[in-house]
Parts: sequence; C-alpha cells; structure tokens
Amino acid sequence: MSFDAQAKMQLLFALRSKGVTDRAVLQAMEKTDRGAYVQGYFADRAYEDMPLPIACGQTISQPSVVGLMTQALQVSPRDKVLEVGTGSGYQAAILSHLARRVYTIDRHARLVRAARAIFEAQGLANITAFAADGSHGLPDQAPFDRILVTAAAEDPPGPLLAQLKIGGIMVLPVGQSDTVQSLIRVTRDDDGFHYEEMRPVRFVPLVEGLGQE
Repeated sequence: MSFDAQAKMQLLFALRSKGVTDRAVLQAMEKTDRGAYVQGYFADRAYEDMPLPIACGQTISQPSVVGLMTQALQVSPRDKVLEVGTGSGYQAAILSHLARRVYTIDRHARLVRAARAIFEAQGLANITAFAADGSHGLPDQAPFDRILVTAAAEDPPGPLLAQLKIGGIMVLPVGQSDTVQSLIRVTRDDDGFHYEEMRPVRFVPLVEGLGQE
C-alpha cells in the first residue's frame, strides 16, 4: 500500500473515531482527495486530521470538523446548497458529491480562481464559485435548501437566514472572538428559526467586503 493510500485510510479511521458516521458523508470524503487542496509547504500533511494554513491568511479546516459540519447539514441529492467561505474548495467538493447543486462564495478572488481550477480538473461540474461578500449570500440564487458557513460571525447573518428555505438547515460557527465559538445548526420551519448548539470550534472571522488581491 502506498504512503498516500495508507494516510487516506488513517484519515477515514480518524473521521469515524471523531463521530463522522453518516455513510454518504464518509463516501463523499473518501472520494475527495484533500491532497489536491493543500499546496506547498504543508502538502505532506494533507491527510492529517488538522487545520492547515492556505493563501490569503485563511485555513483549510480540520477534516473531522468538515465531516461533522457536513453530517449536521443532512444534505440530500436534490438539495441546492450555498457555502459561504470557499477557501481551498475542499468543503465544496465534498458537498458536490451529496447535493444537486453547490454555490460557493469567498471574498478572496485568488482563492476562488484556485478552487475553480481544481473543480474543473476533477470534473466537479455541479459547483459554481463566486468572488463576493459572503455575509450577503447570493440573493439571485436564493432560496437554498442548505447553507454552510465556514467563518464565524457574532450571530447568524440576517441575509443568510432570509435565503434559507422553509424546511432548510444552516450550519455555522458563531462567537464574539476567535477563542470562544460554537457550531450551531439553524432549522427553519413555518414558525421561524430554531437553534441548536453542537460543539465548540475555532474558525476565522466572517469579514464583510471583498479581500485585497
């Protein structure tokens, strides 16, 4: 067995041990080679269960946290999903194996261009990536069945809540600092929004506006 194959098997084992048990999510993560999304100095650590730095001062999230967030989102094959915070593109690629359509946005155009190139190379034709202010969502494509936010806001942003369908689910980190954040799941029904706190996490902050090139 090659080093990469062994490392990938160890990563899948780590995912299960951290609580990622949904079969469809595990299969999507097995299909998504994290090595394609980690470039340069940290490439040899792509299959470790740890966050890693990427360009523009951002990070590629810890795979077990990606798995738990994806599992909490309960994506079905007919869903249209919005991801806020494209980053490396790793999370969007996993979602692409679970959903009908994935829209992903990031404030850093450089990250969006790099992610698009990987999506194209891997034939992930159901992902559309935009450089835009993620805090405003994508009103032109709303409403969404599922919304996943990979940066922390003090509260769930109003525009994103408004773009969530009745019956929809949003998963995001919230917190007033980078040291105290909670992962929450928001469900919307006819009566309004319902909030469920899941676990402590650490994410980069959700920043308004476009990033500098």
